[in-house]
Amino acid sequence: MTHSSTLHIFGGAGVELEYMIVDADSLDVKPLADEVLKAVNGSYYENYEKPGVCWSNELALHVIELKTGMPTPALADFTHLFQQDVGQINTILKDFNARLMPSGAHPWMDPFTETKLWPHHYSAIYESYNKIFDCRGHGWSNLQSAHLNLPFGNDDEFGRLHAAIRVLLPILPALAASTPIVDGRCQDFLDYRMEVYRTNSKKIPSLTGNVIPEPVFTAAEYDTQIFQPMYRDIKPYDPDTILQDEWLNSRGAIARFDRSAIEIRILDVQECPLADLAVASLIINTLKALADGLWSDPGHLKKWRTDALAEILFETVKTAEHNTISNGDYLNIFGLRAKGEMTTRDLWCHILQEMQSHYPLHEVFLEPLSLITQQGTLASRIVRVLNNDVSRPALKSVYGRLCDCLAQGDMFTA
Repeated sequence: MTHSSTLHIFGGAGVELEYMIVDADSLDVKPLADEVLKAVNGSYYENYEKPGVCWSNELALHVIELKTGMPTPALADFTHLFQQDVGQINTILKDFNARLMPSGAHPWMDPFTETKLWPHHYSAIYESYNKIFDCRGHGWSNLQSAHLNLPFGNDDEFGRLHAAIRVLLPILPALAASTPIVDGRCQDFLDYRMEVYRTNSKKIPSLTGNVIPEPVFTAAEYDTQIFQPMYRDIKPYDPDTILQDEWLNSRGAIARFDRSAIEIRILDVQECPLADLAVASLIINTLKALADGLWSDPGHLKKWRTDALAEILFETVKTAEHNTISNGDYLNIFGLRAKGEMTTRDLWCHILQEMQSHYPLHEVFLEPLSLITQQGTLASRIVRVLNNDVSRPALKSVYGRLCDCLAQGDMFTA
């Protein structure tokens, strides 16, 4: 996401959506991202930049990213722009008998035999990652996420935004989990992408930390407590300092001081851009409410310990909207002082209702959010439709439907 240095907190947002490229018949992954970009660029260049939505490569050659070229204050305006570009890419892919597939992980890809990394410009970065971590794993080459970038204008705004994001991260999988099926079977986690994400850099633990960022609220604190330990720890593995940059940080939300934004990375991609932008819009408005003190003193948000938040997050990663939160102090954050416990589904229903009263969402997002809160996360809807049948024909049927949802801009119903 290109950054405009004049933006202040909640002055806009940038969204990045990653999609798989798969064979149109078998739905097996097909490493064609470079060919898609060549079709529009005339060469194997990693970015296709234009007004509206831009395209770019990712580490794996079967993944392509669509993103807002500039931060926007109106995500609703981008629903048709993202959808239009999905259609353009699918048109290009027809010549290769391929199409785009949504959701946060391929359901039967074997990353240890099928992974192909981006081989062109910037390949040195990917080769360095591969040498250190071996990127033939689900947490590296089989994951598709939605990134939400939110700006800040100064240290004070960074602190307010970071405090609000930290406390909201634990319940985001209850909106966005979409990865119940990996390795051809139903996993014990509705958000399996996040389960492997938190361990994919275990060789150097300081890169991911506890996924929830540490309670640091100034640029100086962030550099001292997060960046410097990370750069120090990777140095023996990265003697040419190829990876010593802010994007090395693998927490669930990372500070990008190079563009004055915080990037939320904990979201699985959904079935169509409308769903992703609806989720992003609800998150943004909820963060506004937290930072403005709608329910409680925003200064108290900074007191939350990382381990307490991580405990809630990892339970939500496992059961998504079905996770029961019994931490009354956490529920108090959202003005639920009388509640002893609550499922994350009910918590989001409460938040959505509160948003409509105080921070109304664009009407285009109300129907998809209603479906998510009523029928459950995409992960739960996938599991419900499969009904314990994870045979290859059943998986192809369901994930073929998901490809159709992405192509047509439709929500996936159970």
